[in-house]
Amino acid sequence: MSLHRSRPALPLVLLALACSGTPRATSRPAPVADCCLELGRRIASDNRVAAITVRRFTHTDYWAAMEPALKSSSLRVTSVGASTQGRALRAITFGNGPTTVFLWSQMHGDESTATMALADLVAWMGLSPNQRDAVRDRIASRLTVVMLPMLNPDGAELFQRENAVGVDINRDVRRLSTAEARVLKSVRDSIRPAFGFNLHDQNARTLGRPGNQRVGIALLAPAAEATNAFGPTREAARLVAARVRSVLEREIPGRIARYDDAFNVRAFGDAFQSWGTSLVLIESGALPDDPEKQHLRRVNVIGILSALDAIATGDFRNEDPNVYMSLPVNDRSAVDVVVTGASLVLPGQAPVRVDISFNYDDALRKGRARVREIGDLDDVVALDTIVATGLFIHPAAAMLTTQRDASWLRLGSPVQMTLRKSADPSSELVREFGGNR
Repeated sequence: MSLHRSRPALPLVLLALACSGTPRATSRPAPVADCCLELGRRIASDNRVAAITVRRFTHTDYWAAMEPALKSSSLRVTSVGASTQGRALRAITFGNGPTTVFLWSQMHGDESTATMALADLVAWMGLSPNQRDAVRDRIASRLTVVMLPMLNPDGAELFQRENAVGVDINRDVRRLSTAEARVLKSVRDSIRPAFGFNLHDQNARTLGRPGNQRVGIALLAPAAEATNAFGPTREAARLVAARVRSVLEREIPGRIARYDDAFNVRAFGDAFQSWGTSLVLIESGALPDDPEKQHLRRVNVIGILSALDAIATGDFRNEDPNVYMSLPVNDRSAVDVVVTGASLVLPGQAPVRVDISFNYDDALRKGRARVREIGDLDDVVALDTIVATGLFIHPAAAMLTTQRDASWLRLGSPVQMTLRKSADPSSELVREFGGNR
């Protein structure tokens, strides 16, 4: 069977969506400060889809929560195919303008921040036309916005990155082996968007310089080919990303970075750029005290809204590319916890001076932690450093492998240990990690 025939058929309503193109020149609009920081904040508050309050939810949960908004005559919902396990993939379209913008989210099943933000934006887009809003009217008249939320519903069911057959959909652009990749490519070929947004979550432990703070948002105008040149398509993406940064710096100052732009021939974002769609990658990282990424949900609403309005007005062309290029590049990844200065006590052995690091299974919710590294960790950057100079680490049996009266401390073992005043296991307890021994 040919590749073309293996793709899911697309309904005529998508085939009839407005063709791509670039916005016609317009006069310079109001300063960026007037749109869209405050409006984005209001949308994220007033139009928040209240049925979604945590970042882990299923396909059924999501579309049930969206149902009230989707009854709006301002929105068109189209079935565009199904996942590997048969879950419906739907596109939501807003507006009838000459410039088509395509946004998709959660092609990695455990990356749901933008999926929540799209729900809130859809709720706003679906408000009654009697509720006048100049920005919404402008977007509706100048853009055709096509959204494909939760591209990987099978992965979302287990909150895992890959789809049901274990494939990273974002590395399936050449073979199109997966149903989800074929749907994404078919929608793109049907609507031929001028602009696109690939919406992800990055490692929550990623740090940015200066200051080694966690990165809240990383932006990227992906390369279209191996030389990383900026042709007209990529240049437009860079300018849109610059606008997003300009607005978001006032919401999360100092927590925006640039994603690695090495060309990846297997990745959809790079492919979209090479196919003529000005593509911006938005990666949601982590913010302090935001375990369910509800603040980052709002940040996404603001950023996406800012980008849509800049495209609708054409004002992205007035951005300085250095606003994007001057972003610090994502730096190294931190570990969650490092315990330094202590000595490790194993049964039958003399104490050994070591540091120990561990990561939580969920970097944001914390909970269970696992041993990551043991030894000299003075140069390891951690989100939480516990100075335990002169104390003694007593690991529980669950952290050990024991054979013939000898014990080994296992990397990857669940953290169950205590810090005590001496090598004697009955000495004064200073701190406990991971529950009872």
